[in-house]
Amino acid sequence: MTFSHEFSASSLREYDIRGIVGKTLHEADAFAIGRVFASIVLERGGKTIAVGRDGRLSSPAMEAALIEGLTASGAEVIAVGQGPTPMLYFAAFTTPTDGAVMVTGSHNPPDYNGFKMMLGKKPFFGKDILDLGRRAAAGEVVPEAKGAVTQKDVSEAYVARLLQDWDGTRELSIVWDNGNGAAGDILQKLVKKLPGRHKVLNGTIDGSFPAHHPDPTVPKNLEQLIDAVRKEGADVGVAFDGDADRIGLVDNEGNILFGDQFLVLMARDVLREHPGATIIADVKASQVLFDEVAKAGGKPLMWKTGHSLIKSKMAETGAPLAGEMSGHIFYNDKWYGFDDALYAAVRVLGVIARMEESVGAFHASLPHVVNTPELRFDCAEDRKF
Repeated sequence: MTFSHEFSASSLREYDIRGIVGKTLHEADAFAIGRVFASIVLERGGKTIAVGRDGRLSSPAMEAALIEGLTASGAEVIAVGQGPTPMLYFAAFTTPTDGAVMVTGSHNPPDYNGFKMMLGKKPFFGKDILDLGRRAAAGEVVPEAKGAVTQKDVSEAYVARLLQDWDGTRELSIVWDNGNGAAGDILQKLVKKLPGRHKVLNGTIDGSFPAHHPDPTVPKNLEQLIDAVRKEGADVGVAFDGDADRIGLVDNEGNILFGDQFLVLMARDVLREHPGATIIADVKASQVLFDEVAKAGGKPLMWKTGHSLIKSKMAETGAPLAGEMSGHIFYNDKWYGFDDALYAAVRVLGVIARMEESVGAFHASLPHVVNTPELRFDCAEDRKF
């Protein structure tokens, strides 16, 4: 059977393939991604590809079409099921695999969906994605074959590994806002075993996001969490985006800590064990972060925004920690170097549980600078490229 497929030009992004379901992204696109990506893996001598999906309403159908494409090229698929993106990354790093594909719309509106990929243990992005689109259009795929699918539940192993690096010395009162995102089931398992008193908001996975949009970088989306932290008298509030690769924090007084602010907490902690290490942050971070890293004895490094770009720079420099203003946090000291909001939460809560001061006092102690908010203007997809 002859294969050829054209993607919508707006769906081939720098870091992923993404679009509006039924308009710029279809199940046929998912099949084509599977057919071509598996061909690339097979040509490199690999065969096994891990697959996962978030909780969006369109994700089961997109995942099914993706797997159909992967197996049509002869790939052996390990399906980890519904869960956060970092759980799939965990499976890819701890199971013999040659690649991974996550079906997720991340923090985008409910009618979006997309695909994040890893080739081997490295991010698949930029020119790789453009080449995948070119190959699909040209029909450059391996001959049809018959692959297989194995279902694998990695949730218990993932939660156990998350808990392994908890190092707090006291119990905290924590409010969590899952935002009805893909981390819901994992979060419920985590809080049952993590020391402390826990209250979970919007823990049910619901791709319509009935409570609020799952994007912790937007202050409006943290209003429910802020109210709950104040009402409960909690030590801290934690929020995730739709696929839990980004984290947001609220202090005990209900103030929002931005990405560069809670990265200060994390950097100070990491630098105690890795003095003089490089700490990476993206260009959106304030000078406060870079100054605080230097004061703590680290080497601050400003780098381009983009989770794939940050991961590549970490691998190049050997940095034990990196982060973005958007809440992507990358631990590479005891973890695997990918962005994981659940793991970042365990680590930063451990830091807070060893602090004598409150999170609010830490927040107040930082130099407060005047800056403009990030301004985003709506633009039709076909005008962005």
